[in-house]
Amino acid sequence: MSKLANVMWLSTSSGLQCFHQPLIDYFLQSVKMHSYSFCQYQDEGSCLDRAVLALYHHIKSKNRKFHLVGHGTAGLIGLLYSCRYPETVESLTLLSVGADAAVSWQYHYYEHRMYKSRAEILNAMVYNLFGYQDNRTIPMLERILEQELEYSLCPHSIYKRLSLRPARIAAPLMVCGSFDDMIVDGDALRAWQPYLKPEDRLWLCSQGKHFFHFFHPELVGTQVLNFWGSLQQSKSEFAQLSSMKVSI
Repeated sequence: MSKLANVMWLSTSSGLQCFHQPLIDYFLQSVKMHSYSFCQYQDEGSCLDRAVLALYHHIKSKNRKFHLVGHGTAGLIGLLYSCRYPETVESLTLLSVGADAAVSWQYHYYEHRMYKSRAEILNAMVYNLFGYQDNRTIPMLERILEQELEYSLCPHSIYKRLSLRPARIAAPLMVCGSFDDMIVDGDALRAWQPYLKPEDRLWLCSQGKHFFHFFHPELVGTQVLNFWGSLQQSKSEFAQLSSMKVSI
């Protein structure tokens, strides 16, 4: 596959970026990566529309179509953007995003917050997101998640949790997840199937939980690169057919 120059990694979380970096580094061996990061201040209300509009202005300034990649809430932003501005999207790859794209680890956190303390839920979330960890790593991950609750974009609160109906998008779509993800489980991922087009793909990693791409960057990266490669090949074949002259 020739080196793509129009791949954009979407981010709505600076604290969790370290868990995306191994996959980004793997992509950088084969593609040129652009990035888009939406940040908000602590006293700002979370607004998905504002994040989508900001992404539109960012992509418009580049004057090209992009292969968008997003995990969790960043994937939700990519999906909403692809529905609203399909003419600017080459493809969309979602990591750990179910058919109800609004469901995230924060969704589950607020679902239990009325019955358990913040400390109890965060402790459980470390296992749900990352699996078993040693006693030194657990407090560090709990602090990261606590910071995410304060600063990252999130459409949920203790008063209300957002739910979205699945939608078919015009751009080619790849949905990736893990069989053992306790946040977006296999059923939530397979629920995408009725909305997939012939060129779309659904791929599940055997393990790795919610951040499966951190634990298996090469395996995940290879699948996504193959997806982009198939789109390039189809595009090239279509261009060749379009340029052929038929003689009678």
